[in-house]
Amino acid sequence: MKRIVVIGSISMDLVVTSDKRPQAGETVIGESFRTVPGGKGANQAVAASKLGGTVQMVGCVGSDPFGQQVVENFKRHDVDVTHVQIIRDEVTGTAHIVLAEEDNSIVVVQSANKRVVFTDEELEHLLDEQAFVLLQLEIPIETVKQVTSYCKAKGIPVLLNPAPSQPLPPEVIENVTYLTPNEHECRDLFNGISVDDVLKRYPNKLLVTEGVHGVRFHDGRDVRHVPAIRANVVDTTGAGDTFNGALAVSLIEQDDLETAVRFAVVASGMSVEGFGAQGGMPTRQDVQQRLERV
Repeated sequence: MKRIVVIGSISMDLVVTSDKRPQAGETVIGESFRTVPGGKGANQAVAASKLGGTVQMVGCVGSDPFGQQVVENFKRHDVDVTHVQIIRDEVTGTAHIVLAEEDNSIVVVQSANKRVVFTDEELEHLLDEQAFVLLQLEIPIETVKQVTSYCKAKGIPVLLNPAPSQPLPPEVIENVTYLTPNEHECRDLFNGISVDDVLKRYPNKLLVTEGVHGVRFHDGRDVRHVPAIRANVVDTTGAGDTFNGALAVSLIEQDDLETAVRFAVVASGMSVEGFGAQGGMPTRQDVQQRLERV
């Protein structure tokens, strides 16, 4: 089986819960504060591992207590940390999260994640025909361009989750195998063109996640819609990351795209029923049991 190589961000999430989201210039009283391991890359790696994938994390952390904690967290979840680099003159990335009104607002500080860079020789050492690469946009965009170009040339499949939203060079979109924006990121990427029109341009490549409305993609003939499951929402942080990790696991098992999307949608829906980006991520057995009831 292919191994999932996650090249991306590793952070500590600083999470505040509140009944009300503060407006500009407003102070509100919070209910709780917690620190939990996060970062989009790390979240996707843990999600894929919990769902049965063989996962290798590639990224950077600082030489601070947060860095030590997130590396230990990977080990607890059976994620290979051979290529997680400790940067001595940096601090670990952080995400500052406010949970309020059944949704989240996030400010990301990249810190050590800005140092995720490679030579071509290093990429050749990291990646081979047994790799399935999972990427996000919390690392330098030049690194994303380099990795997607290298993988395209070598025939290595790449799933890019284009979040947080930012402009992407056209060659990146062409070079990836799968692209998974949410509806807001899709509008940003394609200059406001309707989702249906963009889906037709990229059949079996573009998958648009739409929260409680599920996921849409074009199968080459028609737009397909996979609905979300009903969930008791506790914390939506990490739901998209769970979707991407689950999608990668299902795709490397050579499931057809609709089957893979259905698996990922169920995993993502289940993830919002627990606290923390990684805390609510389901196991393979959890998802299989829920799939039987859908």
